[in-house]
Formats: sequence, C-alpha cells, structure tokens
Amino acid sequence: MVTRSDGEVLATIAEGLGETTNNVAEYTAAREGLRKAAELGARRVHLRSDSQLLIEQLTGRYRVKAAHLRPLFAAVQAEIARFEDVRLEHVPRERNREADRLANEGVDDWLRGRRPD
Repeated sequence: MVTRSDGEVLATIAEGLGETTNNVAEYTAAREGLRKAAELGARRVHLRSDSQLLIEQLTGRYRVKAAHLRPLFAAVQAEIARFEDVRLEHVPRERNREADRLANEGVDDWLRGRRPD
C-alpha cells in the first residue's frame, strides 16, 4: 500500500505470488511498493514492514545469508537508490493490519485462480 504522509491511500497492490516463503513475499512487497511510489513521483519514502528480518537486512544490520533472497535484496536496494531519502521501519503486525489484509487478498486471489470451477 502506498500512502501520502497524511495517510491518504494512493495505491494498493494485492497480487498472489504462488507458493513461496514469507521472506520472498516481504521482499516482493517492498520492491513493488517502492516501484509504485517512484511511478507516482515520490522523492522520499517511509517503508514500513512487519518483517523485522527485511528491515534489518535492508539497513545492513543483518547479512542476507539465504541465496534465494540475494537477488530480491539487490532489487529492493536498486529501488531504494531511486529516492532522495528512505526511512525503514519495523512495525508490529497489529499496526500493519491493512497491509496484512492486502497480502491475504493476494493469496486468496491466487488460490481462487488455481481451483477448477
């Protein structure tokens, strides 16, 4: 979800990724959110995530050990480089309910697409 600093929602993204890990989903959501913010002309962003691993890796406090996450990490870093200023913040899931709802919507849509009619 991309919002203005006053909370106005500018865009939402809810896409199923198929069978994957939570970490892949978190990195993909960060990449797509940053991409959308850039498309909308943002110069400064505040990326919030309930994934502590994602935030700690993006800030450099944790290394990216999993080989399958390294390309996603690089893609998110490339998106971050497009902005003048980026703040990264870990937020508890209960403070991230709308993003969690959109993630579940994407999963539900993907599952519906896999089921025969």
